Amino acid sequence: MRRLFPVTDETAARASGGAPEGEGAREAAGTRVPDVPGVSVAAALVDREWSLAELAAAYAYPEPVPGAPRPWLRANMVSTLDGAAQHEGRSQPISSAADMRIFGTLRALADVIVVGAETVRQEGYRPARARAEFAAAREAAGQAPAPAIAVVSASLELDFSLPLYTSPLVPTLILTGAAAAPGRIAAAEKAGATVVIAGEGRGIEPARAVRALAGLGHTRLLTEGGPRLLGQLIAAGVLDEMCLTLSPMLTAGDAQRVAGGPSVAVPRRFELVSLLEEAGFLFGRYRRS
Repeated sequence: MRRLFPVTDETAARASGGAPEGEGAREAAGTRVPDVPGVSVAAALVDREWSLAELAAAYAYPEPVPGAPRPWLRANMVSTLDGAAQHEGRSQPISSAADMRIFGTLRALADVIVVGAETVRQEGYRPARARAEFAAAREAAGQAPAPAIAVVSASLELDFSLPLYTSPLVPTLILTGAAAAPGRIAAAEKAGATVVIAGEGRGIEPARAVRALAGLGHTRLLTEGGPRLLGQLIAAGVLDEMCLTLSPMLTAGDAQRVAGGPSVAVPRRFELVSLLEEAGFLFGRYRRS
């Protein structure tokens, strides 16, 4: 993996032995990785597999403001060159080993993973697991051993016998509306899930859902879609960051885009924070402008 952006004069100077100009400098500048204790400059400039510590540094959440931490919602999605978010209903066929390392790192940094009920069904979601490599960092940050999974569902027509509900390391949350069927709420709670009301109707109100999660102490938020849920979050203006993997594949067909649902009156503008590359896959990180 190598960093394509940002490229700085300092990067170019270090890569070229002090001369920040010329093609050699620009090529070398594109391979710089984050400054991580214990990693030499020479090692940082080599196109290689990044350590989990380097990935965690590259994707760190913004530092919380003392006294009143603000929730930060990021999305992580993958898309083919022709805009497909999945192939035959799943994202795995258009992913890669590097994409899965980033996927795992983003999960390990989050307090909670917000996901739509249909994506839970299609992707076969299981409870998030604790990872020894991130245990010390999560403890230092005051996080649980693993992120909670928060399933967004209006109907609560979910299979509560699955391990996601019966045996998670951290209790699974279900985000729904006040008009959800009482019997389904009772079934969810009986299975061990925590039901969070985040809307007045059957479904959730995105801004209210974010506030409700923050009220539970979850300020590092990650959503993995699916496209309909992500579209709702975008339309509501609550998405702070987009992590997008561009897969060097073409699928054609009628697969969904990474976001669907209601459109916005004016397109949302995000700025590029970083761009990584491995084996033709591009890993972009964008923040709200």
